[in-house]
Amino acid sequence: MVLWTGRFFDFLEMATHSLTRSASARITPRSLSSPRVSFHRKWWAPGLSLNALAVTFLLASLVLVLGCVIYLYVFRFLGRGFLVSGFVGPTEGCDVFDGSWVQDDTYPLYNSSECPFAERGFNCLANGRKDTDYLKWRWKPRHCEMPKINVREVLESLRGKRVVFVGDSMSRTQWESLICMLMTGVEDPKTVYEVNGNQISKTIRFLGVRFETFNLSVEFFRSVFLVQQGSPPKHGPKRVRMTLKLDKMDDVNWKWVDSDVLIFNSGHWWTPSKLFDMGCYFQAGGLLKLGMSINSAFKMALETWALWVETMVNTNRTHVFFRTYEPSHWSGSNQKACEVTQQPLTEAKGNDRSEFAEIIAEVVTKMRVPVTVLNVTSMGAFRSDAHIGTWSHPSTILDCSHWCLPGVPDAWNELVFSYLLTNGWRKLGR
Repeated sequence: MVLWTGRFFDFLEMATHSLTRSASARITPRSLSSPRVSFHRKWWAPGLSLNALAVTFLLASLVLVLGCVIYLYVFRFLGRGFLVSGFVGPTEGCDVFDGSWVQDDTYPLYNSSECPFAERGFNCLANGRKDTDYLKWRWKPRHCEMPKINVREVLESLRGKRVVFVGDSMSRTQWESLICMLMTGVEDPKTVYEVNGNQISKTIRFLGVRFETFNLSVEFFRSVFLVQQGSPPKHGPKRVRMTLKLDKMDDVNWKWVDSDVLIFNSGHWWTPSKLFDMGCYFQAGGLLKLGMSINSAFKMALETWALWVETMVNTNRTHVFFRTYEPSHWSGSNQKACEVTQQPLTEAKGNDRSEFAEIIAEVVTKMRVPVTVLNVTSMGAFRSDAHIGTWSHPSTILDCSHWCLPGVPDAWNELVFSYLLTNGWRKLGR
């Protein structure tokens, strides 16, 4: 209760400050010159003192501010908290993303070297990492117990279904993690195969693994922005070599629709170095948006995605997830140093792009169909010990963004299927 009260008053202070600034910006011009000021003066009661009016105005202002704060807190803060947790236990709701990492010797859940679908670049042990402490951590929610995943139960629940991941390389990591987790419950590994005979590679836009015994497909589509990339308009500035069409979904979106579990992510490519420095600018309605900020463009792209989900996805069948930004732990003055620790941090640190999480929550809150946000940002912020670091393939690559496998992405999949097995399938009438 003390923690809740503290959080509320912290939020109250921030919201009041923000509201005061925004209200001031809106009201001040009118109060200087609006004819409505003299009109309202006619309603002043004769003999009413200026002090009494000031007190009345102050009280009315406080009531207005408090009402706005309560509205924001209940409908935006608490509502968002329930939304992003998306996990309901046997007795009550629980924010499974509010927790900590605890040591557990029953981990890891699989051996990457025994999983043919684990990319060599994510297999830190095979690439020379000697310490294994980073493998022995389990995510534990603060206010509830997350049931341990029974792989056979998951496989049975997925019998005859299609699981689709859409996003960037972080999405591919989660896809590989899930396949390796499920492989531990398969009796004959030869019944699991990539549908096109492809080796797992970051250069391929589509990868699909079939679990023949369970009539199950687990697929990955590479779509780092979720919206279309295309050629620039004719007669545009020379610096514009390509555009992101923020009002049009990726042209392969129709392949994502007919699925039972659909998990999206986007964020790591929304940076100046991967956009403007590469000559990629924003476009909407056929017009270039050269002055548009990355945050504004990200929001417009997500609004396009949200409309697509609402109109194209049958959410009575498909459970849709959106995973938030995964923190990196680059350091140094130029953010190019990568120092992997041996233990998780005691407090959440790292580049978390929290503004992206806020945009995701804002967009999803307004959607007319159910979407579960996997708010994994704070989970990863503790895990400076779990990045690839120097144990990449080839070893010349330094990486404090991606995660070793086994590792942090396994926890994301545990959360997804803990939710589906305890609540999600039931909601969808399964």
